[in-house]
Amino acid sequence: MADEPRLPQKRYFRQRAHVNVFNDMKFDYPERPSTQDWAPYYPAYFRANGAEADGEGEDGKRPLSEGTVVEAKRGPGCEAPEAPEAPNALKEEPNNLARVEFADIGCGYGGLLVALSPLYPNTLMVGMEIRTKLVRYLQKRIEALRAFQHGLLDQRSSRSVEWVDVRSKLDLEISALHTSSEAVDEPDNGETTRLVPGHYENIASMRINCQKYLPNFFAKSQLSKIFVLFADPHFKRRKHKARIVTQTLLAEYAYVLKEGGIFYMITDVRDLYEWNVKHLDAFPLFERMTQEEVDKDPAVPCVVHSTEEGRKVARNKGDKFLACYRRIADPFEV
Repeated sequence: MADEPRLPQKRYFRQRAHVNVFNDMKFDYPERPSTQDWAPYYPAYFRANGAEADGEGEDGKRPLSEGTVVEAKRGPGCEAPEAPEAPNALKEEPNNLARVEFADIGCGYGGLLVALSPLYPNTLMVGMEIRTKLVRYLQKRIEALRAFQHGLLDQRSSRSVEWVDVRSKLDLEISALHTSSEAVDEPDNGETTRLVPGHYENIASMRINCQKYLPNFFAKSQLSKIFVLFADPHFKRRKHKARIVTQTLLAEYAYVLKEGGIFYMITDVRDLYEWNVKHLDAFPLFERMTQEEVDKDPAVPCVVHSTEEGRKVARNKGDKFLACYRRIADPFEV
């Protein structure tokens, strides 16, 4: 059928990995977070500017309400079961106003966002990438996945449509995390034949240089998770200032992360891992999570396995170095 959605092919969106973040490139960015229009990215959650609707929230956002967005996005396996080993992190806190809470910095082809979307179906996530072709690819991928989900929803009246059991899928990935990465080393383009909680309406991508404009998009303490996965290592000493973890950038991450929020970092380069850990350990507003806490975090299997770079490392039987840090209270903040 001509109208059937199609996933984009990566071979048409390849781009060199290295981009000079200090170049004066043209970007669209808001003057301040309250002026950012999120409607084009999350049409199920936000009204377009100028649209009339009841119950308008601050900044022109459409509040979430029972029976509309929240209920429509839930499916089997979304809520955490009563088993003691099940982390409560899957139970999302009620939020009366839609706002982005997860940021994947340098999101690449979007494997992490696609994997996290059904786990946190009512949490808005954005992938921020500086490379134009990759942003275009990911947005087309998200639009195609949404179209597949809408088609399945339309078919429910005429045939039985299966839902993905998110909890079972997560348990499988956690098991693989502690045994072998081969179990999840298959390409995952998202669900096109089964319904998932959230229907991929809660993810989006945008082209932005996060090392310059991150505070323009997010208010203080807005984010609950920041992901920096397989970042450019910038091996040469004169290029270290361009690394994504520096004392200056950590101050910005701490500003947009709320107290208790988590900063995830993973790489296959030991030198970069040691650099990141050194700077994070020295920064007063971050503390490293214990291994027990990391093991209970439902986002960690996605961090380790879901990105294209992570799968490439697994295929080559390379090492992955993971560290997770929690944003702690500022003792000087009243």
